[in-house]
Amino acid sequence: MTIRHMKIFVSVYQAQSITRAAEQLHMTQPAVSRAIQELEHYYGVCLFERIGRRICSTESAARLYAQALHIIETLDSMEKGLRDWDEFGVLRVGATITLGNFLLPELAERFQQRHPHLQLRAVVSNGAQLSQHLLENTIDLALIEGSILLPQLVSEPFSGDHLQLILPPGHPLSERKSLSLEELAEEPFLLRERGSAGREFLDHVFAAHQLPLTPLWESASTQAIIKAVGAGLGVSFLPEKLVSQAIAEGSVRTVPIENEPFCRTHHIVYHRHKFLTQSAREFIALCHEMEASADVMEP
Repeated sequence: MTIRHMKIFVSVYQAQSITRAAEQLHMTQPAVSRAIQELEHYYGVCLFERIGRRICSTESAARLYAQALHIIETLDSMEKGLRDWDEFGVLRVGATITLGNFLLPELAERFQQRHPHLQLRAVVSNGAQLSQHLLENTIDLALIEGSILLPQLVSEPFSGDHLQLILPPGHPLSERKSLSLEELAEEPFLLRERGSAGREFLDHVFAAHQLPLTPLWESASTQAIIKAVGAGLGVSFLPEKLVSQAIAEGSVRTVPIENEPFCRTHHIVYHRHKFLTQSAREFIALCHEMEASADVMEP
């Protein structure tokens, strides 16, 4: 029995007429009759007795109808749920630490205004863990500082930032107008953990200059690093937005790096074979909208 057979049977049973059922289903009478005959032949029962030009449902038809009606209602409800998924479903979004702190909350607020009944679930973690979530399909898309170089993932640029060197206020180099990376090579570094987007970026930059980068501290907490730098335990590179307040308060100092702006591009990342719902595409478009509005506000 196919769903098509079941729907035709229910219509005939309710109308008690092949003709009226065919009109309701926008089918020909022979097609409706043939579907009923196929059911009767397959199950070896008589569903409708033909008396002259009229049909009468049998006890077998009554028993089938009681169950078929609920099956069709369940199917219709399932189909409606699938069609309405963009308005009443779930969108799972990941973000790295900086973007999770400074971009995702505003994105989520704007997105929920447009889709008040859709549930937005968020995960804030490092880039390596978010990549694994994408590969395992436990999130739909991720906002990642820098980029992800995995063939299974699509990485779409949408904004950027730059990392700033931070030093303790009394550090001998803190009064300099600029520094070279070579001058920092012997300093004790306090850095994010391996797997974070910021750490991978720094590893790449220092390797490109053939300089060692062996941190004294590794931490998943940017605030712990900022406080440790302020306490004179070492120096660090962190995203500008995460250190701007500490710099303004004077708890840490910053000095530009010569010939190395430490700029990076952020990306929206999703699996290459992921089906992006309309709501997911709208979330991506909203990321670009916010990037454009931020550019307009730049002095």
